[in-house]
Amino acid sequence: MEFLEGAAVALGGPRGFEVTRTLPSRQRRMVGAWCFLDAYGPHSLGVTPGMRVGPHPHTGLQTVTWLVAGEVLHRDSLGNVQEIRPGQLNLMTAGQGISHAEATPERHSDVIHGVQLWVALPHADRDMPPAFAHHADLPVFSDGGLDATVLMGELAGLTSPAACHTPLVGAEIRLGADAAATVPVRPDFEYAVLALDGAPVIEDAALKPGPLLYVGSGRSSLRLSTASPARLLLLGGEPFEERLVMWWNFVGRSHDEIVQMRLDWESQTPRFGEVRGYDGPRMPAPPMPLTRLVSRGRVR
Repeated sequence: MEFLEGAAVALGGPRGFEVTRTLPSRQRRMVGAWCFLDAYGPHSLGVTPGMRVGPHPHTGLQTVTWLVAGEVLHRDSLGNVQEIRPGQLNLMTAGQGISHAEATPERHSDVIHGVQLWVALPHADRDMPPAFAHHADLPVFSDGGLDATVLMGELAGLTSPAACHTPLVGAEIRLGADAAATVPVRPDFEYAVLALDGAPVIEDAALKPGPLLYVGSGRSSLRLSTASPARLLLLGGEPFEERLVMWWNFVGRSHDEIVQMRLDWESQTPRFGEVRGYDGPRMPAPPMPLTRLVSRGRVR
């Protein structure tokens, strides 16, 4: 097992909404097909204006939005407008290209707390048509002092309705005070765990909010325990062996593909459509780096 320390990132620039990014990290780029993880909050919205991420593009991935507290309003270039609340899942499949914006709605709670994740699409599906789904009813697995909501994939015989394109799992696990439980996992999957609140213990590793604990593969179960109530995010999947180029909001396979994606966004071709109803500017793409981008595997 190894801890992957997060980096502080301000979405939308230096004065933007602060998140902690643990994937990709210096040591490890992916866990299964999970290739990106931003955790944020709890942030008091009496101090910050909340989330405000203007229209921006995506390719070759799925975005997964999950909240512990608060609300986020999603708008995309397919015309979807969807507010998400805790216990619900927003899943956007970018495929060949989509754009979206996310913001704290005008009427909102006092606190926002959640995660934003990406799932890399395999080669066979990376150019599929874009899509969006909102899942308000997800399966829950309970065992003693443990409750686990299955966001994506399958856990303990329960399967999420969310569309997956590679074998993987994502689940929020809640532990009551003095809980001790065992979660069944697949030996052929690799796993990682993020503490969302509290101080849970995974096997013999003590967690706190911030770092991502990479557990690895070869296990058939995970032992969880805690002295006080805790909440954590379990991510897992079949190791993703394709090499990827990840740059800005794009997942591709080569430098030239990324150049074309950026050009299509900047020149406002029909590829990414238009997000309507967001009261702010679209996000410009950063300049391309001076050196060619290189495809990389799941471990740096």
